[in-house]
Amino acid sequence: MRGFVRGILMDLLGLVISWAYVFLAPYSKVEESFNLHATHDVLMYGVGPEFLIKYDHKTFPGAVPRTFVASVILGWLTAPVASLGVHLGLIQSKMDLQIALRLVLASVNSICLILLRHAVAKRFGRPTSWLFTLLTLSQFHLPFWIGRTLPNMFALFPVNLAYFTLYNRAPHSNRPSERSVDVVVALLVFTAVVFRSEVALLLAPLALQLLIQGHTSLLRLIKVGLITGLASIGLTVAVDSYFWDQWPLWPELYALYFNVYLGKSAEWGVSSPHAYFTTHLPKLLLGAIPLAALGFILDHRIRSLLVAPALFVLGLSTLGHKEWRFVIYIVPLANVAAARGMRWLVSRRKGFVFRNLTMLAALCLLSLNFTLTFLSTKASMANYPGGVALAAFNEYYAGQENIHVYICNLAAQTGASLFLHEHAPPFSSPLFGTGAGPITTRSSWTYNKTEGLTPAMLSSSGFTHLIVESPEIGSGEWAVVDSILGFQRWKLNEHVMAILKREKPWEMSLLEWTRFLEMETTEKLWILERRQ
Repeated sequence: MRGFVRGILMDLLGLVISWAYVFLAPYSKVEESFNLHATHDVLMYGVGPEFLIKYDHKTFPGAVPRTFVASVILGWLTAPVASLGVHLGLIQSKMDLQIALRLVLASVNSICLILLRHAVAKRFGRPTSWLFTLLTLSQFHLPFWIGRTLPNMFALFPVNLAYFTLYNRAPHSNRPSERSVDVVVALLVFTAVVFRSEVALLLAPLALQLLIQGHTSLLRLIKVGLITGLASIGLTVAVDSYFWDQWPLWPELYALYFNVYLGKSAEWGVSSPHAYFTTHLPKLLLGAIPLAALGFILDHRIRSLLVAPALFVLGLSTLGHKEWRFVIYIVPLANVAAARGMRWLVSRRKGFVFRNLTMLAALCLLSLNFTLTFLSTKASMANYPGGVALAAFNEYYAGQENIHVYICNLAAQTGASLFLHEHAPPFSSPLFGTGAGPITTRSSWTYNKTEGLTPAMLSSSGFTHLIVESPEIGSGEWAVVDSILGFQRWKLNEHVMAILKREKPWEMSLLEWTRFLEMETTEKLWILERRQ
């Protein structure tokens, strides 16, 4: 009973922390913008053909078309939550809607991590499952991003569901059921076809491993893959051809052609072949890396579990453009391995010195994770100046009419999403009935985020206000209303360093040590108003 309660508390803790990140950093970055704005349009306009011309992607399509399947699903899941929030008075603005949909996404991904914890408890024991959750929450990227509308976070749910299906079995079970293997293959095929094509590089070695181990047959593998693949292609082509008004359109195939075959992804940067192993995975896993290595050495089940993820990363390493989000799918399995290693460290009973040393090692690695995560969280909270700027602008000029504000590229990329267009239509939504909605104001402002406008164009236009990267626009035509600070870097606290020169390190108080690093912020954006 006690173990059951601990498990429930761990699950609730994971859910609450994913929600906390949504509230601590409510704004968005450019990588999230397509799905965020597509979900905005689904929520605020509906999916009728007469409304598609108003969708944001008609004006800002991006480099390649992305699937609407994820945004439609998220919009439909958010709809009842948003309706209840409006009824209870909890949602009173479009920005509240953005928070609501991110909470829904965070909840869905957290629930899948909870399911995976239960699979770990069944396969490796309850204490290992608790350590799995603790390690996951001690890291920054996965808990912080599971509530953000990156395409990879939509793909993460079915990938984790596949893990749960495959590993939710008894500790000494040598093989999953054939039905479980079918579900795993179907989930990964669907994910690769609809959401993220790189998941195919995870599916390929896993399918080969299952085949070699005799967990399925080649004919069955082909049958499940073919049926699921054709159904998934039919779904994404039908949905996305409709929203993009191009027939036939398979977004992930086009993205694969554009980024890999044409090599266009290199325009966003090329990294060394070892970047995933030397930069991105250490950033994602932090102190879990040595623990995962220990788990790999100790347990043959862990070695089997890590084969496909390792080959997946090797496959992705052959591509020039590399980002941490492309390998986020292996973090849960790496944390299972790390939890197994950590369980061994904290369960030693023989030898007073050895027992305490292993316990200390585990605590130090966990403390390192939490420390780095705290610093990353604090920096991220100050890293969305565009969202802060537009929210402040809305508050400054609330109640005024005939506002025409220009939003620069940096502002648009760091949080100035459509959900912050508080004083521009749409003011209501099909979700809330005719004339009802979260927005009480009907001031009709114009928010303009056209790229490439020069200072001369800004001055000669009809803009009444600007949100820009420099206050030096024009010759005295614009007055500075406010400046917005953003994260610059971490630096050593000069006051603490001065104390350290006078005193011995062990004589400094804990409070002084917590101030050892200081966050430096600088002015990132300015709100300007046209002089009369």
